Amino acid sequence: MTYEEKPEDDGMVEAMKKLDTELKLRGFSPQTAKMYNFYNEKFLKFANKQPMQITEDDVKSFIADRLSNGISPKSVVLMRSALKFYYDEVLNRGVVNIKTPKVSRKLPIVLTHEEVKLLIDSVKRKKHKLMVMVLYSSGLRVSELVNLKIGDLEIDQKIGWVRSGKGAKDRMFIISEKIVNRLKSYTKGRGKDEYVFAGHNGRLTTRSVQKAIASTAKRAGIDKRVTPHVLRHTFATHMLESGVDLRKIQMLLGHSQLSTTQLYLSVSNKELKMVKSPLDEL
Repeated sequence: MTYEEKPEDDGMVEAMKKLDTELKLRGFSPQTAKMYNFYNEKFLKFANKQPMQITEDDVKSFIADRLSNGISPKSVVLMRSALKFYYDEVLNRGVVNIKTPKVSRKLPIVLTHEEVKLLIDSVKRKKHKLMVMVLYSSGLRVSELVNLKIGDLEIDQKIGWVRSGKGAKDRMFIISEKIVNRLKSYTKGRGKDEYVFAGHNGRLTTRSVQKAIASTAKRAGIDKRVTPHVLRHTFATHMLESGVDLRKIQMLLGHSQLSTTQLYLSVSNKELKMVKSPLDEL
């Protein structure tokens, strides 16, 4: 039974409507809006109070309960942001003052050049091969790939455009010389509003792309866990190792903060491999 069907939950219904309206007015992405709604709804059920009755202790109790149930620090950060947006920004309550656990930043998985070549060579279907090549050569997110339309491509200029990407921003991405003819052939005779990589019912799902890449990596005998995002990490790392400026990589990836892109400085080991051990000097 939904909340709309339960008269006793009128307060929660109104609270969620207000939150949803604010999220739309401020231009939050559908995924962020979904998670903000999810955590605020969970919290109101936990606290069993009206929004204007919520206290700082209620917030602390909820987050402590989630932590005791094994929720990840990253999820806690998102949860705190969701509650803070509603109670502190929308309702001006000032009750979300809790400090969240520090999120550990693990170094991303990156493929070698040889592994990328092996992955591409192991793809059986023409569409899947082109998807892998586009992801690796452009650094696109999988959500950006499945939303890519033929009209977003300027193949002769070897560029394309991500429309309303993360943060509701448009950005340019590069198209490799090696896939120019493949893209022309693959999109020939199709309308500008059609998705580049269409599925049976229109747009492909991100899950179908993830499954295709995972199965190809397994067939190729690559031991690493290969996902579309691993190809994005690999794109950034290989660009850095080839001497591309970090600021340019930031723009191509669509990172709002340079500090996010700087993570790849820790991943790239090209320069470190050239350092000689002191034992070699003896």
